[in-house]
Amino acid sequence: MMALVLEESEEKMQQAYEALKREFTRVRTGKASPALLDGIRVEYYGSQIPLRQVANISAPEPRLLVVQPWDRTALSAIEKAISKSEIGLHPLNDGAVIRLPIPKLTEERRKELVRHVRKLSEDVRVSVRNIRRGQIEELRKFEKSGDITEDDLHKGSDRIQEITDRHVAMIDDLMKAKEREVMEV
Repeated sequence: MMALVLEESEEKMQQAYEALKREFTRVRTGKASPALLDGIRVEYYGSQIPLRQVANISAPEPRLLVVQPWDRTALSAIEKAISKSEIGLHPLNDGAVIRLPIPKLTEERRKELVRHVRKLSEDVRVSVRNIRRGQIEELRKFEKSGDITEDDLHKGSDRIQEITDRHVAMIDDLMKAKEREVMEV
């Protein structure tokens, strides 16, 4: 019983960490990264399709993304989807590909992005703490029903706290690395 709860705690906290990593790939740092376009969906033959499924996205230069559609008829739909998105890039359509120049970030925008990174990190830390609280509640239910002893409850709670502390440290390390990346000129 306790091993199951500990395993579930580890798994849920790891999922929260992985979600934060994915979210950080969408934070623009002034460098071209195809991951910047991950959340964009394109209206293609009447349905919303992820941009990666209708085009090849590459970063041939540090400050340029190139979107090359598999089907040229989708070019205007891709351009429209990128324009509507909140990534703050302006597409340049030359009839064959879409170029997305990545402008340099101002100091003010960098600080704004750092605040955003910190907020995302704090949200995930709160999520990890909520997972900890829920898992300890599970152990308490097992203890009340007689499935585990009081000593097992304390040992399990301590192990869950260790798992929580490790994941919070991982989140903090990831946040600091992303802050350095954002503030890099």
